Amino acid sequence: MAGQNVGGVTITHPEREVFGEGGPTKGEVAAYYEAVASRMLPELRGRPLSLVRCPQGTTGQCFFQKHHSDKLGEHVKAVTLREKDGGEAEYIYVDDVAGVLELVQMNTLEFHPWGARADKPDQPDRLIFDLDPATGVAWKDIVAAAREIRDRLAETKMESFVRTSGGKGLHVVAPFRRGPSWEAVKAFCEGIADAMVADKPQRYIAQASKAKREGLIFIDWLRNTRGATSVTGWSLRARHGAPVAMPVRWDEIARLKGGAAFDLKKALKRANSADADPWADIATLKQSLPWRTSSSG
Repeated sequence: MAGQNVGGVTITHPEREVFGEGGPTKGEVAAYYEAVASRMLPELRGRPLSLVRCPQGTTGQCFFQKHHSDKLGEHVKAVTLREKDGGEAEYIYVDDVAGVLELVQMNTLEFHPWGARADKPDQPDRLIFDLDPATGVAWKDIVAAAREIRDRLAETKMESFVRTSGGKGLHVVAPFRRGPSWEAVKAFCEGIADAMVADKPQRYIAQASKAKREGLIFIDWLRNTRGATSVTGWSLRARHGAPVAMPVRWDEIARLKGGAAFDLKKALKRANSADADPWADIATLKQSLPWRTSSSG
């Protein structure tokens, strides 16, 4: 079958079912990303990315990729960043829908941006709490955890946004003016997570320990470090059923059935509706992270 033109990008093998038999095809994935690009790009553009690529679809081997390659496409850009070992490498970023679609053509299903922009990678401007519940934790408890993080951030005069993870949980995200170091952001988020655990140890854990997580919600604050990433809003997840990480309103989350409440079809319907984007203000909201310049963060 000939390639399919989507947004000016040729998508080869558009008929390939990339989410298993009967699931969305590569062509449908490309059409989805073109349709939601105007909502997804404000959170995605100009940020170093990690990609989840699945050349054989989700039933085959998938892998993360963060380093740039010329074969990814002419609209897929490179930024040279310092690595943990002191060396340098070229990382991926995109600025427009053509870059997104070229990555889809290279079998990208998931998009995971940094909490900093490519022009100043050592000056973060986003924080995130990823609520990762153990099996069996009630959805109402996950909702309560997200609301508690929202309220604790509000006590510091920070407004936050919520999205489904496309998995089991919720993400709480707050933008802020550039200025604080990664160390300051990490310390701030760790402080909130630790305080929640101290208040409700029977409900929360702040350690990345699978063994200790039974019956608890892991408040993952560890993504607030240089080089860490988190899935962006409107991104598909490389999982059965083509779930989507969906930006939602705070008053919606209690009515949802779970973190994978939206699949590709539901997300497309939402993108095409006249409803206001609940994250429309995230790129322009002016607020500051409480931080100090001392070594204590």
